[in-house]
Amino acid sequence: MRRRPFPWHVVVFLAPAVVIYTLFMIYPLLDSLALSLQNKPANGPQTFVGLQNYHALFTTEQWSKPFWNAFWNNVKFFLIHMLVQNPVGLLLAALLVTRIRGAWIYRTIIFTPTILSVVIIGFAWKLILNPAWGISQGILDAVGLGNLNQPWLGLESTALPTLSLISVWQNIGIPMMLFLAALIRIPDELMEAARVDGAGAWTVFWRIQFPLVLPTVGIVAVLTFVGNFNAFDLIYATQGALAGPNFASDILGTFFFRTFFGYQLQPGDPYMGATVAGVMLLIILSGVLVYLFAWQRRLQNIQF
Repeated sequence: MRRRPFPWHVVVFLAPAVVIYTLFMIYPLLDSLALSLQNKPANGPQTFVGLQNYHALFTTEQWSKPFWNAFWNNVKFFLIHMLVQNPVGLLLAALLVTRIRGAWIYRTIIFTPTILSVVIIGFAWKLILNPAWGISQGILDAVGLGNLNQPWLGLESTALPTLSLISVWQNIGIPMMLFLAALIRIPDELMEAARVDGAGAWTVFWRIQFPLVLPTVGIVAVLTFVGNFNAFDLIYATQGALAGPNFASDILGTFFFRTFFGYQLQPGDPYMGATVAGVMLLIILSGVLVYLFAWQRRLQNIQF
């Protein structure tokens, strides 16, 4: 039997991309992990300390308290996206997949915030929600809810949920388009057969469309998880590096920024900053592994 020649043309074609990805992604990642295993005394050379930085991050009050605050805030940030952004994105996709007039206009309007700069989004919403002269007061007055107006970004109890919903508003176009692409691929004959049998719109969606888009649900969930635990820019653009008020909107991204680069009179510590980045990597990797081994295995056992 004649052996097939080795596909050198594929290697040549992929080599530039692999080199660029290794140079700008893999090498910085490995270098950051190596940095997290080292430390430097005040008057001494850089030395290898193993997992001492990770132990300090989880046990010493200086690092553990702000870390766990940022972690649980990040969990809340993620859950709001999972419970609001993705279901609403699926609902919008289910509505837009029907033959309604001007569907492309609605898709464009909903997706437009996704391509805007986060700095612009953050600055615009700070103006809108300003309790002194923002337009939020006028909008609430117009619908009879003027007494609900408050400094949403200035209260510890409302800052994080408000920023989460702003992020949902900006990014909801991504799950909507992914769900829409999955729904479009479903053959029309399946829905027509169900309607002929007397199934209503809800039954068609729940019994036919939703099971067939479950793989996309998993993809959207893992993308949401990775994106939220890498989040930084919106919090920084609206609340600054301190993620106020009183660190109420602090998440792992802003905690890493302050740890690595320092803030106010607190100097930066690149070794502990790299340690925080290493923990963020482990958290994100854990979520991806859950998707690969738990969700994918569950899908294989589902009888469509």
